[in-house]
Formats: sequence, structure tokens, C-alpha cells
Amino acid sequence: MEKEDVKMRNVVFFDGVCHLCNGFVDAVITRDPQHRFLFAPLQGSTAEALLPAQDRENLDTVIYYESGKIYHRSAAVLKILSGLGGVYGLSRLGWVLPGFIRDSLYKLVAKNRYSWFGKRDFCRLPTPNERTYLLP
Repeated sequence: MEKEDVKMRNVVFFDGVCHLCNGFVDAVITRDPQHRFLFAPLQGSTAEALLPAQDRENLDTVIYYESGKIYHRSAAVLKILSGLGGVYGLSRLGWVLPGFIRDSLYKLVAKNRYSWFGKRDFCRLPTPNERTYLLP
């Protein structure tokens, strides 16, 4: 996929060595049969091409890239979940909470994610089926 094609897509960037982050990616993939999302590790070349250095170095957040706009932390999660549609559209209710409250909870989990959920020694390897929407 060309860089310009990716710029017009919805890309979920995640910490490739975090079990929680990989679990989130797996959950979104299984609930996204229309393949509305592409996925890329923050440690990869797609992140290097599309994200500023400060975002690539900040591995404690999921980043959602939607047609050139970048969302971080709880805003990224809410945008991703609402993009799944169906019952996940109820996640839009999360916008009622002020961002500083949502992000405080997000940061608490992010700070403890390795100790609570573990860490991998390497980025996840895609299944053959996932290779079409997992970017380097």
C-alpha cells in the first residue's frame, strides 16, 4: 500500500510489545469485518512515516490516525470503538466525561500495563489473514 493511500485510511498505532495493546488490536480486528481500520506498531516504519517523533517515542498511548488527524489516549479509544458501529457506538457516551478525567484513567492503566498484563520481547506477528491490514 502506498504512503498516500495509507494517509487516507484509519490507522490504529499501538505498542507492539504490550500484551494489553495487542489484546486491544486483536479485539478490534475480530469486530471489524469491513476492515475499516489498519494497524501498525508505534515501533514500525508506518509510524515513522505518518507520526511526529514525540508520538512514536510515547509508547504509553494508543494513537488513532484518521485522514491526517491524530487522536491520543482515551479520544483514540473512543473514536476506534465508535467506528466499529453496532453496540460499540454506545462508546460515544464516553465523550460526556471531560478529557482530563478520561485521560487520567487511561494514564493509570497505561502506566501499569506491563506489570498488570505483561510485555513481549518482540512485536506481534500477524496471521496470514491479518497481513492485509497490519502495516509495518
